[in-house]
Order: sequence, then structure tokens, then C-alpha cells
Amino acid sequence: MSTVTVRTRTIDEIARARNLTDSILHRVHPDAMYERPIPERHRLLFYVGHLEAFDWNQIARSALGLGPVSEELDRLFAFGIDPPPGRLPQDEPGEWPSLEHTSGYARLVRERLDAEIESAPEEALLVALEHRLMHAETLTYLLHNLPYHQRRLTDAQIETRGDSPALQMIEIPGGKATLGQARGEEFGWDNEFERHARQVPAFRMSRHKITNGQYLEFVNAGGPVPHYWSKGQERFTYRGLNAETELPADVPVYVTHQQAEVYARWAGKSLPTEAQYHRAAFGTPKGGERPFPWGDEAPTERHGNFHFYYNDLLPVTASPAGDSAFGISQLVGNGWEWTADPFGPFQGFAPKPSYKGYSADFFDNDHFVLKGGSCVTDARLLRRSFRNWFRKEYPYAYTTFRVVEN
Repeated sequence: MSTVTVRTRTIDEIARARNLTDSILHRVHPDAMYERPIPERHRLLFYVGHLEAFDWNQIARSALGLGPVSEELDRLFAFGIDPPPGRLPQDEPGEWPSLEHTSGYARLVRERLDAEIESAPEEALLVALEHRLMHAETLTYLLHNLPYHQRRLTDAQIETRGDSPALQMIEIPGGKATLGQARGEEFGWDNEFERHARQVPAFRMSRHKITNGQYLEFVNAGGPVPHYWSKGQERFTYRGLNAETELPADVPVYVTHQQAEVYARWAGKSLPTEAQYHRAAFGTPKGGERPFPWGDEAPTERHGNFHFYYNDLLPVTASPAGDSAFGISQLVGNGWEWTADPFGPFQGFAPKPSYKGYSADFFDNDHFVLKGGSCVTDARLLRRSFRNWFRKEYPYAYTTFRVVEN
């Protein structure tokens, strides 16, 4: 494929990603833009400016050597936050610029950047593209935590089919798991390098993600209640993206790493390691490995719940076409999966010069690796080497889990 064709495709992808984040931000009522639906994150207004400021700082300033659009706003909207517990932001709405001023800045940045984008390095464009796609997911769960009356709702509702399936453990024979990717093959973030193999002893893994129905037994035995559950007079309900519903028993439960760990111990099992996830997801009984659990085919709607196909959860028994070679379901999509591993570097790690703190700032033993993808993870981010991470007590993201026996 020619350089021109690759460049055109990437610029088209950036336009698609812009339309996606614009559509999500459009769901927020203007008078709710100064709300902070998640205490550990900025007010919603920040994201109106952040996506364009990041693009300008990465593409125009860092890669092309251009000057600022606004020194003050380029800096104000440059980076998000991830404060440790007990150190939440204390800013007031009046400390932020007006929505009109922020929107005007965003429009100006986009106009100036589009005039220069053809000459930008491909790497800088891909950094901006994937950053925006990751923020499409962040914006979605931010809105999920905003009261329904402060946003425009869509018609899409959670899909459920009935009772939770019973816990079924599948034998995964020992073998090789290849993690990471080799430099020069395709775009990747700094934490995805270098490629290396690990030998994984035989283990057993739950065929499905742990469901609301299974987790409810744990709650009834005294376990912690998940963030997206609400307790009514007689039973729990689920606060879905677009409506509150009866607790759907057959969909994955969204939990923190701490909650997943204590459930696994209660059940006499443990969380999978990152290598075990890779072995179950991409390995085969004959020893080979696949780019996706289902094989070589590019991700489509029939393979799983991702890429904004549904915007909320599906039953854990949905999408059998996405099963791995060992018969494990939904290892990609329908909720990121917690692993037992703290987020850390692979051997050979080197930060991107233009974004040195992307991963290294979070190698702190308080963030844990997640794999797979959620209902609103873009298909571009489903590559085998992609790694996500959150603090172990963070309850807002679309994070699920399954269990293993070693």
C-alpha cells in the first residue's frame, strides 16, 4: 500500500473518530458541561477542549514544530488526571473558561490542524487517532455516571436472555503465550513492546465472564456491591447506560479489581495472569497462535460486543462466533477483563519521545492490566498486544472478570 493511501486512510479514520467523540459530547445537556460525574476525573467541559488540544500538541507542536494556538488553553486542556485515593480535584466551575470560549478554541484548533495534517508524520497521526478512540470510551462511561436527566438518551437498551449459565471451567493445556509486539510491525503504545514468549502451565478457566447472577450470590453472602447496582426495597437493579432495569442475571458484572479478587478467593479460585489470558485467548490446541480468539478474520459484530455496536452489555452466551480455539467465550468485547498482574513494562520498554508519561507514570503497583475490550472499545484497539489499565479500586470503567484454577 502506498504512503499516500495509508495517509489518506489515517486522516479518514481521524475524521471518523472526531464524529464519534462529537456525537458523544452532543449527548450532554449544555448546562451539565460543568458537572463532574466521576470525582477522580475532570469536569465534562475539559474534554471539549482536551481532544483538540492533545491533537495540536502532538501533531502540530511536537511533530511539526508549530507554535501554540493559545498558550494558556493548549496547556489547560493538555492532560487528564488520575489522582490517588484521597487526593481528588477541588476546582470550582468558575475556574474554567466558558463553554462558548472552549468550543471556539476547539473549532480553531481543528481548522488550523486540518490545514497542516497532510504533512504530519504517520506516527503522530496514529497517536492522536488512538488517543481519541480511547477517550470515546472514557466519555461514554463518564456520561453513564451523569444523571439521566442531564443528557440525551438513545433508544439502545441492555439485551438479556434470562438466567445466568452455571460456572463452567475449561481445561487449557500448557503451552506458549506470546505477549507484546515487535517494533516496526504496526503501531503500538510504548507498553506493548517488546514481543516475548512465556511458557504457561496447564490451568482451567471459566468459559464465561462472571455474571451479575453469579456475583449476586456473593453479595448475598456479604460481598461488596458493584458500583452500577442500586438497591431497591426488595431487589437490586442495574443502572444501564440509557435506563435503570431489573438486574440482568446473564450479563457480565462490572467490578473493581479488588471486588474481582475477593470474589475469586470466595469461590476458591483466582484471577488469570496476563499470560494465561493470552494463552486462552490466542493459543490453539496444536500450539499455534491467532491474532484474535476466533482466528484471522477482522473483528465484526458477529464476533463480539465492541465498537459501539450495542452500547451496553450482552449475555455472556452471546457471540459464539467469537469463541477462542479452546471454547472460551467473549475474551474480546463485552467488558475489559481484569488480570492478576500489576501494570508494568515488558523487557525493552522505552517511552515514546513525544509522550513520555503515557505508561511510565502508572508503573506503580496500584494499576492492574486489563485485556480484551468493552462494548464501546473501538475495533482498532482490539489488537492482541493492546493493554489497558486502571487503579484496583476504580469502579466506573467497563471492567469485568473471569476466574481460573491453577
